[in-house]
Amino acid sequence: MEKLPDLKQLSNQAKEALIVELWQEIQKLTAALAAREEAKPETTPSKTSKNSSTPPSKGFKPNIKPSKTEGSKRQRSVGRAGGGRELHPHPDQVIIAQLKSCPQCGEKVTVATQKLQAVYEKIELPPIKPIITRIERYGGHCACCQTDYVAPVPLGMEPGSPFGSSIQSLITYLRYTHAISYERMSGILASVFGLKISEGAIANLLGKVKTSLDDRISQILQRLRQAKLICSDETSARVNGQNQWEWVFQNQDICLHVIRPSRGTGVINEVLGEHRPQVWVSDLFSAQKNHPAAQWQVCLAHQLRDCQYAIDAGDKIFAPAMKMLLLRAFVIHRRRDKMDETRLDRYRKNLQERLTRILNLAPHQPDGIRLRKRYGELIDNLFLFLEDAAIPPTNNSSEQAIRMSTIFRRVTNCFRSEWGRDLFAAVRSVVNTGKRQGLTAYQAIQQALSIHGSLFSPS
Repeated sequence: MEKLPDLKQLSNQAKEALIVELWQEIQKLTAALAAREEAKPETTPSKTSKNSSTPPSKGFKPNIKPSKTEGSKRQRSVGRAGGGRELHPHPDQVIIAQLKSCPQCGEKVTVATQKLQAVYEKIELPPIKPIITRIERYGGHCACCQTDYVAPVPLGMEPGSPFGSSIQSLITYLRYTHAISYERMSGILASVFGLKISEGAIANLLGKVKTSLDDRISQILQRLRQAKLICSDETSARVNGQNQWEWVFQNQDICLHVIRPSRGTGVINEVLGEHRPQVWVSDLFSAQKNHPAAQWQVCLAHQLRDCQYAIDAGDKIFAPAMKMLLLRAFVIHRRRDKMDETRLDRYRKNLQERLTRILNLAPHQPDGIRLRKRYGELIDNLFLFLEDAAIPPTNNSSEQAIRMSTIFRRVTNCFRSEWGRDLFAAVRSVVNTGKRQGLTAYQAIQQALSIHGSLFSPS
């Protein structure tokens, strides 16, 4: 039928025949469309930072339209009362600008008639130059006991490298916190600090730093082997052109990095020795699942992303319900300080009841089926953090601890020697442990390389 006939000219019997013909045509088209949909290959959704462990830096970023008021707001903030940086509480000097006479007519004015109009600061750096101490050490031969003697020197002034702990701290900080190459660092030290030091001397200095940090790493390891809670994660590293793995073991007090050729459970056993913590927090990687702890809290941030991926892939039965349950657990965790134990216990039981109902669902999409099987095996490892406030619901702190390692790997293409690998792990251990003690990266390195310094407060 190329053209619809005039319905007014058709009899009732002809109209009924036309309706039947059109209905049959619709059924044929519907069946053909359904067959085409079934014949389509299943497409998997793209992995992003919201539905997988893909970092946000690899995701597509849409253009952001600039705000119309952005420029005007920035202009109004300059010079506005109350704007700008805070004044320093203890300035090195104060300049008081007052008049003795009127700048217009020359009439004398008193201090009492003048009011403060503006207060602001000018900041400069003092001239930077190295402090050089020459040691002249005398000795001789004792005529009485016939032995040679040499005068002692102050602590820290022993023979050896001419570069003291302050220079060691600065070079270590620039290298392993800002990933500055030996060549650029040599130029910075010469241009900014007036200190000429070759690339070879920098390498020798860092070799000495590694030896100096051995005791600090032993202290961190000793505390780790006494910890009740350990969070762990790993990321790839490159050493001498070979793939290795950087592991991090940490909690709210300490952080230990090690780089090893293996990603297996043997690294965990090597680090912890005979120690068995009470709680382990990690993702679902097989080596982490074989942890030595009595209890295991699975990282729920990973599970949220996996649920989102299943939703994107088409699961409308299991993953949406599971995602809502995980989000509810996060809300309870954030509000637990405002709850009494009775109310919190009621919430915990409610979560377990909901989890049981969700596990009874029957998804038909492959990703939903996979997640249902996973959480059926992890039913006791999802909400352990609601039993103890010290247990985190995610492993984000471990991922944050190794974030700088990922940046360093991309900037430097990693390590050409095993001692460089071990030094980097030692410095990151010191920096991240110091951060947990309230120290900046530079302060932590300074204290670790100081003769009398310590990363830990005296107990």
